[in-house]
Amino acid sequence: MDDTNSLIEQRKAKLAALRAKGIDPFKNKFTPTESCADARKNYTEGREVAVAGRISAHRDMGKSMFIDVRDQSGRIQVYAQKNVLGDEQWHIFTHLDLGDFVGVRGTLFTTKTGEISIKLGGTATKSGAAVPAAAGETPALPFVILAKALRPPPAKWHGLEDTEIRYRQRYLDLMANPEVKDVFLKRSRIITEIRNFLQSRGFVEVETPMMQAIPGGAAAQPFKTHHNALGCDFYLRIALELYLKRLLVGGVDKVFEIGRNFRNEGLSRKHNPEFTMLEAYEAFGDYESMMDLVEGLVCHVAENVLDTLFIEHKDVGGKVTKTINLTPPWRRVKYKDIVREKAGADWFEISAKERRERAVKLGAEIGKEYEDFEVTQAVFEKLIEPTLIQPTFVTHAPKELIPLAKLSPDDPTTVEVFECCINGQEIAPAYTEQNDPIEQRERLEHQAGGEQQKLDEDFLVALEHGMPPAGGMGMGIDRLCMMLLGQESIRDVILFPQLKPK
Repeated sequence: MDDTNSLIEQRKAKLAALRAKGIDPFKNKFTPTESCADARKNYTEGREVAVAGRISAHRDMGKSMFIDVRDQSGRIQVYAQKNVLGDEQWHIFTHLDLGDFVGVRGTLFTTKTGEISIKLGGTATKSGAAVPAAAGETPALPFVILAKALRPPPAKWHGLEDTEIRYRQRYLDLMANPEVKDVFLKRSRIITEIRNFLQSRGFVEVETPMMQAIPGGAAAQPFKTHHNALGCDFYLRIALELYLKRLLVGGVDKVFEIGRNFRNEGLSRKHNPEFTMLEAYEAFGDYESMMDLVEGLVCHVAENVLDTLFIEHKDVGGKVTKTINLTPPWRRVKYKDIVREKAGADWFEISAKERRERAVKLGAEIGKEYEDFEVTQAVFEKLIEPTLIQPTFVTHAPKELIPLAKLSPDDPTTVEVFECCINGQEIAPAYTEQNDPIEQRERLEHQAGGEQQKLDEDFLVALEHGMPPAGGMGMGIDRLCMMLLGQESIRDVILFPQLKPK
């Protein structure tokens, strides 16, 4: 800490010295002609360029100096010479530190080691005309200090490893680890491609309330808040579903939303209390049309963002630990069949007591209060789902699990539903939507255990006006990004995950 304080004081002294010379090291504007990556990509010897970014490396050679300037696109080396800059500019250049933001103007050249670099000129470039400054900017000097960093960058610039610091101060993580920044840039592209895919198929994007009088669409503990003007309590939504179905009633046949959900539950490698969901609904579709949609969507995203359907996950040493093959068609298997594979061919013929005893022997954690269907679901969640690394649609789950889905005509103990599992976790559940208002009310009342205040009466009234048959699906964007980007913790695909206060 003392060393850090000393470095901060040194940087503050440099700031004071610059201001004493009439230099403001916190500029309003600088307009690069291109990014660092484009300057390298479009290299021509002697071409004049202007780039801006943060200093990520600094090599002092006495009367010359190299610095690396890094922006979002990458880095480029900059070469400065005292006899070219002149005494005054050189003196200012020596006040630069790692982490400072600078704008530089000069000409492209290649060093003896073959690295494309920018050579700073004097007040004019090699051709005799300075790269012009935009209106309102500082005159076209060879370099401009844009923001003085008063704190040093992470001690290990090329790889901040302290996970506590990485999550609490994500900006340091992004500064130190280009591969982390790449994850979040690709996450943005993933969401863009999701929108492109759905909109190209006629889906309309909407926004629905995040504060709801009755949280519905899932079984989860909500966050509670209070609206002062209305004088009543609201809940942060736990799902997008019920409002989107109202739009099906209103005649919007293909609709989707990408938005935040909130569940006041535990944190883990796979769970964050605030997370991003995609939900999409298609009138006149069913769970099978949703399978086609999910399969096509994930493959489209992988091909357009990653240029491959083979997703490698690696350990910290860079060794490939598993490869996920997204090539369609994906496996489709019924829930009862996959449970029988793990728990025994007679699982659904033995008594509830025997199922409970066998589940415990298999290693599932079974609570005393668990109903029979919950015992089977515990076997699936703990012993089967983690093994589903390759894309798998598990269909026809017990009706008790999903009261918003239609019963299966050939097996009324199950519903027309699937869970799309990839990388050992659920990526996207979907089902044929229940559109019978009487059946829907009965099943929601059963789920609520007779507590009428939990029922969304407005949604049930909407169903009574008539909702077309439809397929609907939800997709966890964070989990999708984990799978596609080779990350094993949800915190590594959420910029600012929830953490306990210090």
